[in-house]
Amino acid sequence: MNAFASALPAFAGFAWPWLLLALPLPWLLRALLPPAHDAGPALRVPWAARLAEVAATPGMPARGRGLSWAAWLSWALLCVAAARPLALGEVVQPPDSSRELMLAVDLSASMGERDMLVGTEVVDRLTAAKAVIADFVARREGDRIGLLVFGRGAYVLAPATADLDTVREQLLATEVALAGRETAIGDAIGLGVKRLQAQREGERVLVLLTDGVNTAGVLDPEKAAEIARDDGVRIHTIAFGGDGEALSVFGFRLPSGGSEIDEQALARIAAMTGGRSFRARDTDALAGIYDEIDRIEPVEAPGEPVRPRLERYHWPLALALAFALLATGLAWRRGAS
Repeated sequence: MNAFASALPAFAGFAWPWLLLALPLPWLLRALLPPAHDAGPALRVPWAARLAEVAATPGMPARGRGLSWAAWLSWALLCVAAARPLALGEVVQPPDSSRELMLAVDLSASMGERDMLVGTEVVDRLTAAKAVIADFVARREGDRIGLLVFGRGAYVLAPATADLDTVREQLLATEVALAGRETAIGDAIGLGVKRLQAQREGERVLVLLTDGVNTAGVLDPEKAAEIARDDGVRIHTIAFGGDGEALSVFGFRLPSGGSEIDEQALARIAAMTGGRSFRARDTDALAGIYDEIDRIEPVEAPGEPVRPRLERYHWPLALALAFALLATGLAWRRGAS
């Protein structure tokens, strides 16, 4: 018996308990409403009393009582079904898929080089990068993303947060040379590692975009990468910029300032921390890289355990139907008698 009881789902109350207030409604109506006016018999005969005695057979009162109880019980069960009784199901722990990313964006003077296309418009590297990264952030619903920028120094604009609109606003408000005209890649990595230390191990990811070489800062990039590796921070590096060739738009060739990117150093940083290095020479390639980072950086974590609430209104509804059919059958038999 105990095993059977433990196998039954636990009762969790009613979804609409206020509907149980309708239970006494038929009794109240019967008590408060005046009885129907009895106009008396349509035909008076001398032997009317004798006919009444003959009609009052012993089985009639019992069937009348059975009809009454079946109808009342059917009404009560209908009220219980309308209140939607609930039962607790088995405990489930759905997976919670999210990402914890810190984005590092280069704002050095070279990011003002106009060698990128957004649609048919020639724009500088930072404008192109902001368009791609803003779209990347907008599609990360449910993730926590932080933003830091670097030039001569490194600065956090947005700590890791689920408020992606704020991250996008901070990103779109950045300007070339806002953090200085030089490039402090090592300091950017060090600041990113410091900000990611609060995250759980395995979720510490830094995505660094730059178009130059390390020319400023107090921390050597490869030394910063060693610190990141020891702290369990994975770094994906993106080398962004043209190859020094002139950009052609509608047949016109625009001058280009060239590109000085230490791709080998960026590749070593990524390899040292277990990340990947990418090279983007145009906006389309950059968008594809962020899509690839989105694919390889999901974080599966167990979500909050929950016990689903299961609808059980069909049980009292089925019983109400059964008693209603019983009451109908009794009424039909009474009428036939």
